[in-house]
Amino acid sequence: MSIARTLRAGILSGSFLALAACGGGQSADPSAVGAATDPAVSAIGPGRSAIKTSGTLGRLFGKKIDPNVSVHVNKYIWNAALDVLNFLPIESIDPFTGVIVTGYGTPPGGGRPYRATIYVQDPALDARSLNVALQSRGGPVSADTVRAVEDAILTRARQMRIADGKL
Repeated sequence: MSIARTLRAGILSGSFLALAACGGGQSADPSAVGAATDPAVSAIGPGRSAIKTSGTLGRLFGKKIDPNVSVHVNKYIWNAALDVLNFLPIESIDPFTGVIVTGYGTPPGGGRPYRATIYVQDPALDARSLNVALQSRGGPVSADTVRAVEDAILTRARQMRIADGKL
């Protein structure tokens, strides 16, 4: 019994030593004596600690960004597309992939019904971020009409960004 008891005590004390070695010995409170001088820790404020993600443990246990949850579309282009093409009924909308599919609708002052598929593919407020496909009941519309709709959406997106004050 004595050997088993000694072995158990040795394993238990070794576990405590390993757990104690994990502590950095630094306080999370910068006002404490011997506070952390790491700029990543001191930049977040008193009483809070930072999780470093640059090391091996940070990569293993750090906060992961799920690509299925994060949205990578420009909010100004997205809202401008909905605003400019508000006369078209929305059939499908997916902000995670950036696709807006509309049904047929007649623009104000026009006699020909159109439907549109809008694809916002980049978070940048740029013309390359926007793809518009327009159709009429007779087939695809001219490239000039598509370009005019894209220009109207981008102009409205820039107006929204300026009005938002983040220019």
